[in-house]
Amino acid sequence: MELANIEKLLEKYENAETTIAEEKALKNYFSKGNVAPHLQEYEIVFGYFSTSKNERFTQTIQLKSRKLNWKWLSVAASVVLLVSVYTGYQNNQERKAEKVYEDTRMALGMLSANLNKGTIAVSHLQQFETTKNKIFKQPK
Repeated sequence: MELANIEKLLEKYENAETTIAEEKALKNYFSKGNVAPHLQEYEIVFGYFSTSKNERFTQTIQLKSRKLNWKWLSVAASVVLLVSVYTGYQNNQERKAEKVYEDTRMALGMLSANLNKGTIAVSHLQQFETTKNKIFKQPK
């Protein structure tokens, strides 16, 4: 009967449904030494749990105290700030130069259009002058 009870407890243990008292009963059964042959694999598992419970780490752990060096951190922050301001200034100057270039192109385009109108008007005046000279011949 005890073997059937142990098998039921093992099934509950594998499904994570055992209580602490039931797990103690399993540990006691597997620590006695007379385990059924088909349950020998569980003897290793429960034997490991009882031996690992007594293990202790005896070496000392040396922890390094890392102080944060605020001086270097502030220098790094200052460098980052200067670089970002410089690149922002350069980008701003490039945008201003592009705007000035576009404004100059527009102004020269308007000047060219007005000069072309003036050239056309002068050519009409030249024709008028030539026709007037033909009609009113000037004595020499």
